[in-house]
Amino acid sequence: MKLLTHNLLSSHVRGVGARGFPLRLQATEVCIRPVEFNADFVARMIPKVEWAALLEAAQTLHLVDVPKEPIEGYERDEKFLRNMHHVLLEVDVLEGTLQCPASGRLFPISRGIPNMLLSDEETET
Repeated sequence: MKLLTHNLLSSHVRGVGARGFPLRLQATEVCIRPVEFNADFVARMIPKVEWAALLEAAQTLHLVDVPKEPIEGYERDEKFLRNMHHVLLEVDVLEGTLQCPASGRLFPISRGIPNMLLSDEETET
């Protein structure tokens, strides 16, 4: 699971609402998988990133050099875009869990795929 994916996921356990974000990441296996750099894609993703959630995930994974916020003119700053490309798209959580901050519900991550399926009792009505 890429950190970009983590940044977009939230819990939909009944009664949680907006308090289901960000999911707390606990990784037991992480790898770096090179992905072809696409500056335009990264630049388009930056405004969509929930920065506090990204920083929390990066801290959990002990990542260094994660900017605290987007820099002015990031669209034209190749160094910044390459750094964010690495953080968002090349850091891959293979095994671990995501935890709903409101309900405590754990969602497993297996082989890089988060399982966000809920039981009937947990779903919103």
